[in-house]
Amino acid sequence: MRRFFVPILAGGTLPDRLFACLGAVFGIALTGAISVWFLGDMGALPLLVAPMGAAAVLVFAVPASPLAQPWSVVGGNIVSALVGVTAARFVPVPHLAAGVAVGGAILAMSLLRCLHPPGGAAALTAVVGGPAVLAAGYGFALVPVGLNAVLLMLAGVAFHRLSGHSYPHRPGPAVPAPAESVPHPEDLDRALADLGETFDVSREDLDLLFQRMEHYAEERRARGG
Repeated sequence: MRRFFVPILAGGTLPDRLFACLGAVFGIALTGAISVWFLGDMGALPLLVAPMGAAAVLVFAVPASPLAQPWSVVGGNIVSALVGVTAARFVPVPHLAAGVAVGGAILAMSLLRCLHPPGGAAALTAVVGGPAVLAAGYGFALVPVGLNAVLLMLAGVAFHRLSGHSYPHRPGPAVPAPAESVPHPEDLDRALADLGETFDVSREDLDLLFQRMEHYAEERRARGG
């Protein structure tokens, strides 16, 4: 059974995945329940928006991801919804407005350092969500999108106190390693620039990973392994 989970996520285990499932149940159910209690009847406007499902995957399954951090969850969804509402209002062609909404959301999230994939869905929902969403205008970005995002993020903070994961994520402690063997931070920056790719892990975590690798490599060499 375990082998089916090996390719999913580096460092992930079957217990982690099962715990993430429980976290998603807890987070989405609590977000929906509090939203219903707080907002009451809002007519045709949804009380729990679909992008929260994607956000829950990040918050509970990959809490160390830069894309899953609190500012990304809250800021990414709200900013993207605002961009989506703006596109819906000022771009008269629906399918073009949808494209502008998602593209504009990526730009806005990138500039504000809150890149969050479900934000693209929030932006798109603001365009194609139907008459109730369009009628809500910019208020849609706050209620229900903003409220949902804040509640889900708080549920993630509470849940990960039990799961043992750091959320909001903070890199773990470094381990001693020979100074001459540890790559200089500038080397890491140059290597990332050479690859020309964006990785779903922070630069600090990569640096810590290399330090730990060298520490255990030194231990192995000391044992003659």
